[in-house]
Amino acid sequence: MMGLPLNGVTVILAIPAVSAVLLGLLPGFRLAARINMFATLLTFLAALSLFVAKPAPSHYILVDDLNIVFIVLNTFVGFTTSVFSASYIAHEIETGRLSAAHLRFYHAMYQALMFSMNLALVTNNIGVMWVAIEMATLTTVLMVGIYRTPEAIEAAWKYFILGSVGIALALFGTILVYMAARPAVGEGLDGMVWTVLIARVPAFDPALLNVAFIFLMLGYGTKVGLVPLHAWLPDAHAEGPTPISAVLSGLLLNVALYAVLRFKLLLAANPGAISPGPLMATLGLLSLVFAGFMLYRRSDVKRMFAYSSIEHMGIIVFAFGIGGPLANFAGLLHMTMHSLTKSAIFFAVGHIAQVTGTQRIADIRGLTTSHPELGWSLVIGVIAIAGMPPFGVFMSEFLIVSSTFAREPLLAIPLVGGLLLAFGALLLRLQGMAFGTPAGPGVPEQASYLPMIAHFALVLMAGVYLPGPLVAWFQHVAGILG
Repeated sequence: MMGLPLNGVTVILAIPAVSAVLLGLLPGFRLAARINMFATLLTFLAALSLFVAKPAPSHYILVDDLNIVFIVLNTFVGFTTSVFSASYIAHEIETGRLSAAHLRFYHAMYQALMFSMNLALVTNNIGVMWVAIEMATLTTVLMVGIYRTPEAIEAAWKYFILGSVGIALALFGTILVYMAARPAVGEGLDGMVWTVLIARVPAFDPALLNVAFIFLMLGYGTKVGLVPLHAWLPDAHAEGPTPISAVLSGLLLNVALYAVLRFKLLLAANPGAISPGPLMATLGLLSLVFAGFMLYRRSDVKRMFAYSSIEHMGIIVFAFGIGGPLANFAGLLHMTMHSLTKSAIFFAVGHIAQVTGTQRIADIRGLTTSHPELGWSLVIGVIAIAGMPPFGVFMSEFLIVSSTFAREPLLAIPLVGGLLLAFGALLLRLQGMAFGTPAGPGVPEQASYLPMIAHFALVLMAGVYLPGPLVAWFQHVAGILG
């Protein structure tokens, strides 16, 4: 693994890499599902070990106070999603939607996705980060099309084409950063090492950096799901397996956001470069308002929550665009709350689609009566993601609105308007699905509620009480982001 010594980062990368190969060879579902869960659990525990011992930076590996937030969140949601995946995929086997060959491929790609996302987060090389995010894109493209239906294949191709355009723009932006660094750093590997770049960036050509960030923002913004680069995301959510929808919304969008934040720090450290904040705030607001309107037009429940992800990524990017200690703190908190809440919602939606046999909102009725556990899980999830107290999303949105009023009062108008738009759409759709006339009796036999309960409990706790060490940690990271 690039000559890495044995430490937490080595384990974080080695376990999913080895597991991907092993799971590609195992034919049995139950054993493969257990190995998948065990591997993601070990990866999460290895991520927690980074709090105790951080490896020294090298040309390829960097663990600092910024990326450890993303690493821990990534591995935790990866683990809980693997637990949900075991029960979800068991139902897909019984109904014949997936075969043994599909399952070997699915589990192998799941671990390959975890490896590529972890690599993107821990690497100190902007070129390796680009490769890792491209690898994550390709693995999710393959998983989106795993059902082999015409709609799934179309969604996978759409994702592949738009994702390739985005990653090509990001590659060009990365090359421009290297070109800007070459006069100050020289040719060779140092021109791609982030710690070297951030130390020497005041001497870089600001004009090249400005152009580079525009390409990087558009390229990685495609993966974040920002409007107008979002078109792949609703189709990918609707047609792929629901565990992949949870990973896409809860994790992969964050990985692309992490790349944007790294390059934002480069521009902020160059006195002649433009401020990246206005571009980020503009794309974030555009995504929020656009998604708020589109939520009213969705007829597929997974597409609806895909647009909800676009909305919330817009809020997060807007917060980081506004900048400052409070907005950055709120952006980090909202990113964490969104990952936990949205993945839990997809856990519920996945089982709901299985027990009702449909993803059409009009055909999902009265869940609190026909399937009480799933129905009330959906109610809790929608209340939480809509930003209602006492959940953590309310806390983070309140802080974002407060910081916007303090720094840019006029921008608070479209921000609050977009939040209210989305709030109304989600409650409108929830009413019929949860409290309408039931479509039929029965409860699912293979639903896994533990991941949902764990996520909702964490989001509720964050809304009621944030532990002092967590607040201090996020405040420190917010200060790093400027």
